[in-house]
Amino acid sequence: MNTKVLILGANGAIAQHTIEFLSQNKSIELTLFARDITPLNQLQGSATIIEGDVLNQNDLLKAIKGQDIVYANLSGAVDKMAQAIVETMQTNNVKRLIFVTSLGIYKEVAGKFGQWNERMIASELIPYSKAADFIEKSNLDYTIVRPSWLTDYDETDYETTQKGEPFIGTEVARKAVAAYITNVIENPIQDIKASVGVNKPGVYGDKPSFY
Repeated sequence: MNTKVLILGANGAIAQHTIEFLSQNKSIELTLFARDITPLNQLQGSATIIEGDVLNQNDLLKAIKGQDIVYANLSGAVDKMAQAIVETMQTNNVKRLIFVTSLGIYKEVAGKFGQWNERMIASELIPYSKAADFIEKSNLDYTIVRPSWLTDYDETDYETTQKGEPFIGTEVARKAVAAYITNVIENPIQDIKASVGVNKPGVYGDKPSFY
């Protein structure tokens, strides 16, 4: 039996790397969902492609129905989107959700880096924090992903921390976050009902190297 995987926000950089990794796995059937599917047209034939808006109930229902795993990599009103996704999944008995948020949603970032991170993005974290709260109160088998500050380096090294542990790594490659997400999709019993920080090993400063 193939595993049916829906990617919401399929045009995003992390999602694009994840699609590339998953396309090598013949036991996975991909459905790619985006507001504008033009950049995805080259994937016609290897994936089902749906143009739509997560906040449009009919679009979301069409995408989620019959899936095994939903991976959401979204921006904007992510709190409202999380609520819509959770409710649609519960109604349609789809249990496995991977949802990307951000470091700092629990004030878990340690030391001077944590203070810097608060100064930089505190207000932007509010919808991500609300989204995580809504997901954690659901009955879904969720994994919330909290990446550090993102780079475009061509590398896949990452380490993880669990909710309740201090987050110390200042950066991580988008490709490395995609490697983690791919690992969870291919091993869906991993990190169930967990909120997981993802960072590059060994890079622990007061702020990311590119600031």
